[in-house]
Amino acid sequence: MNVNNFTGAYPIDEKYSKRVAYFSMEFAISQALKIYSGGLGFLAGSHLRSAYELKQNMVGIGILWKYGYYDQGRNEDQTLRVDYIQKSYSYLEDTGIKFPVSIHDTDVWVKVYFLNPETFGTAPLFLLTTDIEENDFVSRTICHHLYDSNETTKLAQYILLGIGGGKLLDIINFDAEIYHLNEAHGLPVAFHLLQKFRSIEKLKEKLVFTTHTPEEAGNEKHDINLCRTMSYFGGLTLDEVRRLTGIKDDVFNLSLVALRFAHIANGVSQLHGKVANDMWGKYEGICPIISITNAQDYLYWADKQLYKAKEENNTTEFDDRKKYLKYRSFEIVADQTGKLFDPNVFTIVWARRFAGYKRADFLLRDKEKFEALIKNTQYPVQIIWAGKPYPKDYDSINTFNSLVNISRQYGNVAVLTGYELHLSKRLKQACDVWLNNPRVPREASGTSGMTAAMNGGINFSTDDGWIPEFIKDGVNGFVVPQADYLNTSIAEQDQEDIEHIYDILNNRILPTYYNQPDQWRSINWNGMEDVKNHFNSNRMADEYYEKMYK
Repeated sequence: MNVNNFTGAYPIDEKYSKRVAYFSMEFAISQALKIYSGGLGFLAGSHLRSAYELKQNMVGIGILWKYGYYDQGRNEDQTLRVDYIQKSYSYLEDTGIKFPVSIHDTDVWVKVYFLNPETFGTAPLFLLTTDIEENDFVSRTICHHLYDSNETTKLAQYILLGIGGGKLLDIINFDAEIYHLNEAHGLPVAFHLLQKFRSIEKLKEKLVFTTHTPEEAGNEKHDINLCRTMSYFGGLTLDEVRRLTGIKDDVFNLSLVALRFAHIANGVSQLHGKVANDMWGKYEGICPIISITNAQDYLYWADKQLYKAKEENNTTEFDDRKKYLKYRSFEIVADQTGKLFDPNVFTIVWARRFAGYKRADFLLRDKEKFEALIKNTQYPVQIIWAGKPYPKDYDSINTFNSLVNISRQYGNVAVLTGYELHLSKRLKQACDVWLNNPRVPREASGTSGMTAAMNGGINFSTDDGWIPEFIKDGVNGFVVPQADYLNTSIAEQDQEDIEHIYDILNNRILPTYYNQPDQWRSINWNGMEDVKNHFNSNRMADEYYEKMYK
């Protein structure tokens, strides 16, 4: 790699020749590279894989997290334990590049590693670290923990990603025509570009922004004076920052400023695009917000033998393959919990990040119905839960632990730890139904069901995120009718949702699975086909060039 004049690492398709720098706090590329926490990283990983498959002129900019997000272990009673284990990656290339970035008015040295596209089949990825001997202890800890809970450390991480990434692109002479912020974490690059070009018009010409958070309260805010103290604004005075951003009080809203600095932004589903426009439309000076629905990479995620059997209309081969995938995945269940699950039994999986609005323990809201479901002898059921709460989100950790405690009462209920890329794929292969029950309209996209469908799992979901664009109820999945979330209380919405979920499970899903296997397989195949055609990230990566980068 020529670090002084980086022109890419593979031949570029002329259609995608525009130079793009893609900034993200996390990338889920391989189980072996633990620099991600959840959906945002899964999305970014698929984006880089598709950029490689389409030969797009894109480079990724991220951070090399020394301890990753965290390793999810168990205490003696099997409840969740947060472990921080130092990571090491021999396959990352040392570029030899080091340079200083000002953080808290102090020079912090940054070292750069490179993930070669051929290693995992991705666009080139540059990873920044401050954990080097040139720095003091505090500066070295900036890149220790993804989404550090300390506010000043978190701001330092954003400066490292944004200003550090911007300076790196200058050093390697990658003259990016587009700077793409995957969420607003990398926003400091905008202030680097303002210093570089001395032109707000030039900045807007180059900046695009993807927002993933469908409610205003969830978008990150910090005290503007703390941001200035941390050198977030790259040397601009507070008066200049206020004039350029339109922020008049002391609340610096990252997403709002990104929407004012970018020339175009996007929500990550059709529904989210509408929600985002409704949410931000009251503010002056924001850019247009369009929709580009998230997607996942078919080549990485899909079980090709299932697809081959489907395409050959070989029902025996398809059923055998799905049972084998379940059997293999259930070895993980047995290993972790000592429970032997049966590949012939209908299996529900709920697995994703634990957050309140995702309602991980929703099936337990009606204990009587849950008990009847678990003890149903006519239509036996197995349930698996998995997912990582944020390590300081004690409510979500309590939810996880309560599920562990409840699972002890039943031989057909399991809670797994270690929900990363490998377990995610195995659980999607294990499921007959991929249960997704966020409270509408809180889920911007929620892409886990896409990869479940790529592995022979049928989506059963509330009507949120990408689901309205995908599920044709009873044809390629099952959807919970939308409650009137605008005119009812949360309690009323939850009650309506839980009644619908149990009604659909007991009266439609289970009888179809056990009594109409051909119909069940037909729904499965329809979902597999529709997700491959419309929710493969190659479509998404192409849309970004067509709709955002032009």
